[in-house]
Amino acid sequence: MRKLLCALPLLFAVPLIAQSAPQMPGTMDVARVTAGTYNTDPSHTLIGWRVSHFGFNDYFGIFGDATGTLILDPAKLNEAKVDITIPVSKVTTASAGLTGHLLRAGKDGGKADFFGPAPTDAKFLSTSVVANGTTAKITGNLTLNGVTKPVVLDTKFSGAGNNPFNRKATVGFHATSVIKRSEFGIGYAVPMISDDVTLDISVAFEKAS
Repeated sequence: MRKLLCALPLLFAVPLIAQSAPQMPGTMDVARVTAGTYNTDPSHTLIGWRVSHFGFNDYFGIFGDATGTLILDPAKLNEAKVDITIPVSKVTTASAGLTGHLLRAGKDGGKADFFGPAPTDAKFLSTSVVANGTTAKITGNLTLNGVTKPVVLDTKFSGAGNNPFNRKATVGFHATSVIKRSEFGIGYAVPMISDDVTLDISVAFEKAS
């Protein structure tokens, strides 16, 4: 009897804890998505990249502060338009030496190994969208290092809801792709450093006022 009396507070506490548990602002509920024009949330939009280093391991970095727009109508997903600008000059890695090399000028006035000290922004502009439920293949033109090539993003809807701080309607997506950097004029140390670059993209769009 004493054990039962001790357990009673816990039995009452469980539903109270469940009721007070905070709910995530964003969920994978497509019914929350409304038509309109959305702008990127640059502080929470990241473009990760990964390459193989000498076949031993991978190293990776991030582009942040991406800006752009998404024009979206849930009833006409294949008519969606995406336009994103990526400031290459803000590339970040965990190694100061590597980051410095990516932005280093070419030796004796020659061609830079990677982006150089004053790289122009990269840009992705969609040309077609083929949606299938909560996933889509987004084809577009990627301009990087002054070269434009077609790229396909395998994209997945990851959540929608209202940002709890600014109350803006927000939608999020995750996308992946693989590009060959030599096609964009960045062929330094291929194949010792892989030509294939895996892109891992996490983007949040906030509905324009």
